Amino acid sequence: DRGATPVNPVACAARCAAPIKRREMAASMSARPSLIEGPIGKSLALFTLPILAGNVLQSINGSVNAIWVGHYLGEAALAATSIANTILFLLLSLVFGIGMASTILVGQRIGGGQTDGAKQVVGTGFSAFAIGALLIAVGGSVGAAQLLAMLQTPPDVLPYATTYLRIIFYGLPFTLIYIYLTMVLRGAGDSKTPMLFLLLSVSLDIALNPLLIFGWGPIPALGIAGSAWATFIANVSSLSALLAYLYRRKHFLWLHGSELRYLRPQRQLLGALVTKGVPMGLQMIVMSGSAVVMIGLVNRFGSQTTAAFGAAMQLWNYIQMPAMAVGMAVSSMAAQNVGAGLWHRVDRIAITGVGFGLLMTGVLVGIVFLFSQHALGLFLPNDGDALAIGVHINQIVVWAFLFFSVAMTLMGVVRSTGAVIPPLLILIVALWAVRIPFATLLVDDWSDALWWSYPLGSAIAALLAIAYYRWGGWRKARMIAPASAAGTFETPTTPGAGGKAPPVTAT
Repeated sequence: DRGATPVNPVACAARCAAPIKRREMAASMSARPSLIEGPIGKSLALFTLPILAGNVLQSINGSVNAIWVGHYLGEAALAATSIANTILFLLLSLVFGIGMASTILVGQRIGGGQTDGAKQVVGTGFSAFAIGALLIAVGGSVGAAQLLAMLQTPPDVLPYATTYLRIIFYGLPFTLIYIYLTMVLRGAGDSKTPMLFLLLSVSLDIALNPLLIFGWGPIPALGIAGSAWATFIANVSSLSALLAYLYRRKHFLWLHGSELRYLRPQRQLLGALVTKGVPMGLQMIVMSGSAVVMIGLVNRFGSQTTAAFGAAMQLWNYIQMPAMAVGMAVSSMAAQNVGAGLWHRVDRIAITGVGFGLLMTGVLVGIVFLFSQHALGLFLPNDGDALAIGVHINQIVVWAFLFFSVAMTLMGVVRSTGAVIPPLLILIVALWAVRIPFATLLVDDWSDALWWSYPLGSAIAALLAIAYYRWGGWRKARMIAPASAAGTFETPTTPGAGGKAPPVTAT
């Protein structure tokens, strides 16, 4: 109308577009798994169970492949796969640490609503993994024989191990990138998708092993090389399927167009992934190293005790899986809530995680304790002394995994802020300053010292984890330094700062 206030077309367009943009953002956020809202117990259970299922699938895959190789290719071939897998475990331990650092960083950015920042973490981590894996694959495949010789591999095992390890190194880039993507997805709040594609990988590996080992029709019998190629094909297929799935679903962390520049590693991000990831990887090495020392002590008591201990360890691998799964789950959940500044939820995640871990671990401990003889009978003959020794070992050791569960859960929570050194120190003290010295000093006079060192070391780890969680400075830790003047990232809010709720400390 004449005399009415002039209309600004730009402002009008902006006002009209604002509701549409808000609806689009809301729809985008609702499509993402959220770990910063809703019942914590239900969210933790739904997030943990796929991780636990993935761990079980991997163990089953390893056991089935070992049966094919051991029963049909002989002891030398089985020893070759064991040696190669030991080398790969050391490599994957460090990779696991950097992957966990990426998980936590992505979780913090997603929780804080910084999707672009999360994409930068994904780009830097992806490039670092790809370049590092390629270098390791080339060096490992060329120097596989020399590496095995350095480990004093027996002459009858060396040809098998060289062939197997070289092919595994060929597929290492695909394996590491796949592991990285699954850990990033967990950081983003999705543990179901990694489990589904792991199921695909395991199914292919199990199905292809006998086909490629023994041959069929036009497919030649490849022997131990067939087992390695089965793993190669399974990992490449699973990675390809996962990438296609993420692309077709237009996953919110997929890099598009100009975002591909994030594939160029950023120095600050790369430094955070390495400095925070290496200590987390060293935790795996500390635990595996202490296990090797304990095996050496056990071997002093003869083959029956060694066999009993080996069979018991097969059961322990399954008993500790809930604790490991809960530790990874609470780390991802807590990271998102740290990023969102929801510190009261972080403490509730810790308490719920401890209870959840104790429940699942306790059920397995009770089953193994009550049916120890039947469980060990799956691996040991009924007419030897090893079965009775194994039952005795289990009666003492299985309770240690309850303490282990508490320690893994609380250390998973404190890692979510970037406090990665204290959990490493706790493990070093519990295993190398308590468990191993206790067993070594007393074993000659008291053979059960070997077995009692397990609950003792685990109890010390749990007490130290509780003390650090209660009184330590983990809430002030950071995965990455505060942003520079031109920085992209924001630092997660400290407890009680910036109007955020102060922490509720667990009693």
